[in-house]
Amino acid sequence: MKKILMLAAAIAFSTAAFAQGDKTTVRDDASGAKTTVTERDNGTVKVEARSGRTKAGQKAYNTKEDVKYAGKKTGAVVEKGAKKTGHAVKKGAKAVKNKAEDVVD
Repeated sequence: MKKILMLAAAIAFSTAAFAQGDKTTVRDDASGAKTTVTERDNGTVKVEARSGRTKAGQKAYNTKEDVKYAGKKTGAVVEKGAKKTGHAVKKGAKAVKNKAEDVVD
């Protein structure tokens, strides 16, 4: 039963994807502009054009990327420090335990 449902779902998705027609996307990496041309099964053509980012939008995007990068670096440093601290605490607790056993003996 599961196999039949999965097969039916796969056929439905592939049919839906096939019905979309041919889609061509051209992107200008310098400005970020994107043009998409879609040819439908009935012969009509749909053209979508999206301009690139403005200067302010590009600055906001760059700031977002910089913050993301800085956050990753900071997170890695914090994780490394926490591991070192945990190791030192564990080592110190072990030393105190050994000393306490020596005093009791």
